[in-house]
Parts: sequence; C-alpha cells; structure tokens
Amino acid sequence: MTNKKQIQSLQSTYEDYFYIGAAVNERSMKDNQELIKTHYNSLTSENDMKFGLLQPKEGIFTFDKADKLVAFADEHKMNLRGHTLVWHNQTSDWIFTNEDGTQVNRETLLQRMKTHIDTVLGRYQGRFYSWDVVNEAISDDEGVYLRPSKWLEIIGEDFIAKAFEYAHQADPNATLFYNDYNESNPEKSKKIYRLVKSLLEQGVPIHGVGLQAHWNLYQPSMDDIKAAIELYASLGVQLQITEMDVSMFAHEDKRTDVVHPTEEMLELQAERYEQFFKLFREYKDSISSVTFWGASDAYTWLNNFPVRGRKNWPFVFDKNDEPKKAYWKISDFK
Repeated sequence: MTNKKQIQSLQSTYEDYFYIGAAVNERSMKDNQELIKTHYNSLTSENDMKFGLLQPKEGIFTFDKADKLVAFADEHKMNLRGHTLVWHNQTSDWIFTNEDGTQVNRETLLQRMKTHIDTVLGRYQGRFYSWDVVNEAISDDEGVYLRPSKWLEIIGEDFIAKAFEYAHQADPNATLFYNDYNESNPEKSKKIYRLVKSLLEQGVPIHGVGLQAHWNLYQPSMDDIKAAIELYASLGVQLQITEMDVSMFAHEDKRTDVVHPTEEMLELQAERYEQFFKLFREYKDSISSVTFWGASDAYTWLNNFPVRGRKNWPFVFDKNDEPKKAYWKISDFK
C-alpha cells in the first residue's frame, strides 16, 4: 500500500454523516482485511446469511460463515447489517413443499418463515443494527405491483407484513428495512412508496427503505435519484444505501473487449460518485448508512454479470486496494 498514512479513512471522513459499509465474504475478509478495517465501520454478508445458505434443509442451520463474519466484526469493533430474511431467490426449495412434493399451505409456510427468522435473529440478537427483512418483492413490470413468488402465491400479500412482525418480535431493537433495486426508477419508486406507506398505515414495524443503488456511469439520472430519496423520506422512515456499486457499463452495453477501465471511464465514475455522495450528505438526516456491495475492485459480483467474460471496476478502491479518482472525489469535499 502506498501513501497509506496520507489517506484518510472513509469511516472517519463520514463519521458525522452515516456509517460507511462494505459487503464481504470469507475471502475478502482475509485478502482485503487491512482495507476493510481502515475504511469501513459497517459490514454486510454478501451471500452467507441468505436463506438457502443458512438453512439448506429444514431444521439444519449452517452458521459457520455467518459466525466468522460476526467474530470479525467483534474483533474490529464494527457494526453489522443483516441481509436478508425473505427473498424469492436463493431460498431453499424445501420450505415451499411437503414431504410428498406437494405445495405447503399458508399456515405451514408462515410457521417455517417464523422459525427461520426466530432462529437467525435469536442467535445474533442485538448484534445487527439493521436487517433487510424483505428483499425485492416489487415487480419491475409496468402495471404489476408485487413480484410473482412462492411467498406471494402461498401466503398472499401479507407475507411482507408477517415477515416484519416476526423480525420485530425476534429482535425488537433492530431497524427493519424493505430493500430493492431499480429503486430510483420513477414507476418502481412509486410502487415501493405505496408498499411502505401501506405497511406503516397497518402499524407494521417497518423502519426504513433500503436503496440498493446498483447504478452505472449513465443511469439513473440524478433527478430520479433525488426524487426517490425525497419520496421515501417523506414517509418519515430511515433510508440506507444498501448495495452500492457504479458499473462502468450501461445496462445495454454488451462489450467484452474492455480489459481495463479507460481514463474516461475513471473520470466519469469519479464524477458520478462525487454527485452521489454530495446528495447523500444533503440528506444525512434521513440516510443512516451507505454500504458498498464489495470492498474494492479486487472482487465484485459484476465480474461476468450480466456479460460473461467481462470484468468490471465499480468501487472507489482499485484491484490492489488503492484509492481511485472516485475515492478522492468523495473524501475531499470540505
């Protein structure tokens, strides 16, 4: 690491604003430990606390990797946010079926949901300041409100309210979030607003909206992001940026010949990060944490996705954990 002492940690830069977080896995906690300890004061498990990995078979919980994350956070005095309890994806198939392969009824699925939430939050009660309780339940399709899923099909629309109620019972002090992507798309943001408003009106214990912020160099527009933040904040709930990365490629860009970021890409990315964090600072009274969906360009889920064979460089630290232009733009603003 060069000039390490001259680089101010992001967590200290933003100590008067919000937590600065990173999604981590077993490998990054080892390979990027110094960077993580220096710059981040909040950690999220990238995958290891999703349903399918925590409870692959009924009653068989595999907490090994989650426990390592908690131990790492304890050792370095870091905060934890949980991801995720109820999701249509990466969920064990057994939860939706009886032993004979037929679909379970509403009561059985609700009990299985409650048992999972009770077990996970009970194990870590008080250690996680926030949880993504329900993830990505809103449809991206025009004219469709909730995403089709087994949760919705078997339980009905109130599966969302039930998940929040169970989570609040299991850990009354955790702040509970609805989390989604495309959250700054004007049509989808209206549906997210509708959902959260409805839950609040029913007295459901929901405390915030998680904006995943999987953005890129060109989209979404700053106007749309600001409008979404204002819309959600108008509900009086907390906001958290939960899975932030800034892809070098527009959604429709399918190129595979870019083997390293160009100077123009790095400049554009730095400008975007500068604009995003300026906006976050303006709304610091509503935003309680900003989490990157990775620690540095050394690893990102965007490698090979959505285009196989293509790398991406979405963070403010490069593949060697060194600061990029984007880092200086978000750290030198006074």
